[in-house]
Amino acid sequence: MSKVQVPTMAELMAEGKTPDVLFWVGCAGSFDQRAQKITKAFVKILNHFNINYAVLGGEEVCTGDPARRSGNEFIFQMMAAQNIATLNAYEVKRIVTACPHCFNTLKNEYPELGGKYEVLHHTQFLQKMIDEGKIKLEDGGAFKGKHITFHDSCYLGRANDEYQAPRSLIQIIDAELVEMKRSRENGMCCGAGGAQIFKEPEKGESEVHFDRADEALEKNPDVIAVSCPFCTLMLTDGVKNRNKEDQVKVLDIAELIAEAQDL
Repeated sequence: MSKVQVPTMAELMAEGKTPDVLFWVGCAGSFDQRAQKITKAFVKILNHFNINYAVLGGEEVCTGDPARRSGNEFIFQMMAAQNIATLNAYEVKRIVTACPHCFNTLKNEYPELGGKYEVLHHTQFLQKMIDEGKIKLEDGGAFKGKHITFHDSCYLGRANDEYQAPRSLIQIIDAELVEMKRSRENGMCCGAGGAQIFKEPEKGESEVHFDRADEALEKNPDVIAVSCPFCTLMLTDGVKNRNKEDQVKVLDIAELIAEAQDL
């Protein structure tokens, strides 16, 4: 990966500056090689459109979502307390993240522990920036006229009732959105949520992510669009299971926009 400039909160504060938004990268976006590409794509968008942002860098620790989902409340409380102390010390008001799991935890679970912020998923943030005229996307691009089906993340969709922002962004790049039979409120989990990605599968006749990838492939898409690093991993594996990785791409919304804008 080529290097990109990413300002940290500590650096900006040392210069007496305050960013408009904190980009919460998350564990997947920081350490998983595939998810790092999503992080890079989103940073390219932020830099290209001169969005005033910063990251915590080494001061960011896991939100604690996997710990809480797997039943370790003590670890969750420890991680949350550390993050809230850091965020409040920097007087953070607004957070954007490309991970629906981080989004849900920061938005809905941190407030009761003293961490109250405006939290946006990156698709919501990009749509908001477009609506406010701070980001203007060029029409068409690499995905003009391409068939794209969108997989709803459980923690963005059913948990937080956000279905439109990612779809609006797909339509902005002039792609043809083809909905799966099970979508929006009736969408099917990729199989990674609730810390399931960190454990061995239970006995059964098929893998959840294989079944979901098959539903997407039935639409004969050029791209399966996603909005979550875990969904990206699971559906990529499902596409590979059908030996379709050369014909069908699995891309996050940020990657779609960055590629469509040739960033």
